[in-house]
Amino acid sequence: MSTAVVTGGGRGLGLAIARRLAAQGLAVLITDLDAEAADHAARSLGAPAWSAALDVRDPEACREVAREAATRGALSVWVNNAGVLFAGSAWGHSDAEVELTVAVNLLGVVHGSRAALEQMADGGRILNVASLSALGLAPGLAVYAASKHAVLAFGTSLAADLHAAGRRIEVRTLCPDVIDTRMVRDQVDSPEAAILWSGPAPLAVDDVADRAMTLLAGPRPRAVVPAWRGELLRFLYRFPRLALPTLSLLARLGRERRERWRRRTGA
Repeated sequence: MSTAVVTGGGRGLGLAIARRLAAQGLAVLITDLDAEAADHAARSLGAPAWSAALDVRDPEACREVAREAATRGALSVWVNNAGVLFAGSAWGHSDAEVELTVAVNLLGVVHGSRAALEQMADGGRILNVASLSALGLAPGLAVYAASKHAVLAFGTSLAADLHAAGRRIEVRTLCPDVIDTRMVRDQVDSPEAAILWSGPAPLAVDDVADRAMTLLAGPRPRAVVPAWRGELLRFLYRFPRLALPTLSLLARLGRERRERWRRRTGA
């Protein structure tokens, strides 16, 4: 039986992806900093899923997880999903928040990918969960966006390295807009997080998980969800004189939509 590892799999998008991998017949090792959440998630999937506590900031711990997964079968999928989010101006964050954001969102992906590659044979696939903010222009999320932009760059360059080395392992990067998860709901009272609600509505976890599986199985190196939001950001990036006033309007729209969403969902 082939195995898969999902980081940050105790809840939200990670758990939804783990469910889909298990449904495809993989033995899934669900990891999370919250060991209890990981265990509960694995139990909800049933055998042969299992769990392990993992701090993705620790490269040796990532290697240990990869080795453990390989003892159950060929490691064929590794999903770097663990992440943290702090909204606010770049100068307003504490040093600890900046360091944690970069350590989890970027270094966690690097450590996880390197650990996976030590155990993964040709035919394996790595999925990195970035963000729409990886495309830039995310007021109130500068440090978070920087970490996710780096994830996108890392995935692209890692794929090139693997190709040059003759290793047939695919790397995919998912860039979703805001998802209705606990991580996002924790920012509902943050004034600087208004841009998160500037789209029509936060994406449903299951819808994004479905797109993740399509990306993982397909030939495309990355996917932006929804695509039109990515095109909007790319347009604004090309025309910086339009970007700042447009983003101010989007932030205002986000504040209005956030209040409607809060009333509708009780968040």
